[in-house]
Amino acid sequence: MGSGRWSTDVYDAAARYRAATGTGAFAYTDTGATHVHPDLDPYGVTVRESRDSAEHPRSLAIAVLFDVTGSMRNVPRTLQAKLPQLLGLLLRKYRDIFFAMLSLAFSMILYGLLVKTSALGSSDGFNVAAKTLFGIRIAGTEFERYVIFAVTVLVAFAAAVCMHKYLASHMGRLAGAIRDNELRVEYMGASVRNTIHVNYVMSAVLAGLGGALAAVSVGHIDPEMSYWTTSGEFVFVAILAGTGNVLAPFLGAFIFETIRSFAYEYSPNTWQMALGTTMLLVIMFLPGGLWSLFTRMRRAA
Repeated sequence: MGSGRWSTDVYDAAARYRAATGTGAFAYTDTGATHVHPDLDPYGVTVRESRDSAEHPRSLAIAVLFDVTGSMRNVPRTLQAKLPQLLGLLLRKYRDIFFAMLSLAFSMILYGLLVKTSALGSSDGFNVAAKTLFGIRIAGTEFERYVIFAVTVLVAFAAAVCMHKYLASHMGRLAGAIRDNELRVEYMGASVRNTIHVNYVMSAVLAGLGGALAAVSVGHIDPEMSYWTTSGEFVFVAILAGTGNVLAPFLGAFIFETIRSFAYEYSPNTWQMALGTTMLLVIMFLPGGLWSLFTRMRRAA
């Protein structure tokens, strides 16, 4: 109490033990325990040490409470698994630049937490190795990379089909109407906030799925994948390709990676300028994105 040094040695040791034994953070309550572990039971403890020191002459007592008995039941798991829904509730009220800045703020908070979490490798990240796939061992085999690539393509195709069906549904069609005129959508009896909330949660699920596939494909994950510049790349793809079709992001991602690869190879010191010039040209001459060219040709035909 009162010391200026905070040690995470105990937490790191516990994390290494769980990783070695294959147990999770909820292992104690998963066994059906309804009482606190004896080593953590505060019953009968009448004195707690809390004092000032020369280093901290006016310390502030802060209580950090944990549900060690499982009395909150599934609340911790719900928060862990349904964080996108929570963020959706917070963000669905905001539009335009306010929505973008608030989303960016949450992503940078997550980035800061990942960098400071030594259990996840801190700024170095950690390796991700897919040893088995659907019960079949693929690690170390000659076709490992091909299998991972094939699974990635199949999952991306399935996600695209699902999104195409969703956008063709009643709620999916509301997205375009909300973009044009929210007030009219409300007059029609539809809930703008609920629609935006559902869209946000679905985009978060797809982003998480894409992140998992990227981690398995690359074999390593680090906090830089959640940095704001990575978010900017997705914004670049959206502006470049537009939002006229489910296939537009695939086209935009392909063109983006092609431009970046060639620009970095032939102009390693100014490759960002090539990307910036491309974005300016698209905004000036194709504000609807590259997919708007296909829309124009279809209308002309």
